[in-house]
Amino acid sequence: MEEEHELGFFEKYLTVWVGLCIVAALTIGEFFPRFTEFLEIEYAGIEVPIAILLFLMIYPIMVQVDFRKIIEAGKSIKPISLTLFLNWAVKPFTMAFIAWLFFMVIYSGAGWVPTSLGEEFMAGMILLGVAPCTAMVLVWSYLSRGNMGHTLVMVAINSLTMVFLYAPLAWLLLGETGIPVPWQDVASGVAIYVGLPLLAGYLTRKGLINWKGEPWFEDFTEKLHHVSITALLLTIIGIISPQSGIILADPQYVILILIPLTVQILIIFGIGYGGAKYLGLTYEDAAPSAQIAASNHFEVAIAMSITLRAVVGEGATLAAVTGMLIEVPLMLLIVRICLKTSCWFPKKRKEDVSKQALASET
Repeated sequence: MEEEHELGFFEKYLTVWVGLCIVAALTIGEFFPRFTEFLEIEYAGIEVPIAILLFLMIYPIMVQVDFRKIIEAGKSIKPISLTLFLNWAVKPFTMAFIAWLFFMVIYSGAGWVPTSLGEEFMAGMILLGVAPCTAMVLVWSYLSRGNMGHTLVMVAINSLTMVFLYAPLAWLLLGETGIPVPWQDVASGVAIYVGLPLLAGYLTRKGLINWKGEPWFEDFTEKLHHVSITALLLTIIGIISPQSGIILADPQYVILILIPLTVQILIIFGIGYGGAKYLGLTYEDAAPSAQIAASNHFEVAIAMSITLRAVVGEGATLAAVTGMLIEVPLMLLIVRICLKTSCWFPKKRKEDVSKQALASET
């Protein structure tokens, strides 16, 4: 059973490819500004090239989802409760504390970061901490062999709760008034980046199984396997290259921001993974529950840091962009940790697996 959790060659060295793509993105952003302008082409507030890449990243995953699992996952109280608790009662406050500890105590005391700039960096980290991940976490769950039904349910719940809780938590932790609710950006982003590939995946799965049968469909999904990973790598280039100027302007500060962000992500993952173990969750539910809590919706955080620039300062945008820079490599590390430690958790019962296999054939 352990072999099914081994990554293939392309996935095994995915961290290397991601690193190369980050370097390529910074190079493109610095020396080919016209290309980055193309990546930022918008329609109705949506960056069209990035939307296409995200669709290609998520669609192959959605095609493989047995949609009956989504209904089953919605009935699972423990993993949903754990993820909600971590996302809204723990993560924003640990992010604020860790940011304060590093920027206002450690770095400020050592004279590495001026106090005023440290406050701006702290604000950027807070904006990250109150924005739970949505679309990108589907990739981490998929790579971890997690329960995609649970992941999809939590993506939907995170998106809904973010509309109502983002502004109050940002106001509370930033101590500022006038924090806008980015409900339109959140709603349209989820509809395009998650809803559209979900619908396309459902229609493709149902149509192809009825038309060609299960064996042909399995061959088809195998061919799609690398499309998602390739799109992930291209998405990294597409998201980072327009922000290269911000990153390369203050590389020393980027390094200092990376450290507390890394600490935050690993601590939240540890709390989530440990909590899943304590609750007796199966590995398939434990992995995505901890990953959803650990990752951030950096697109929203970056947009909000720019919107609130007059309140939080330029440094907040640098911190939010740095969150995007470190999250993908760190989440890939977490994927590897999950796969190596899957034996710590109970697996799905054989009869449950058989029922799911039978359901997918009908």
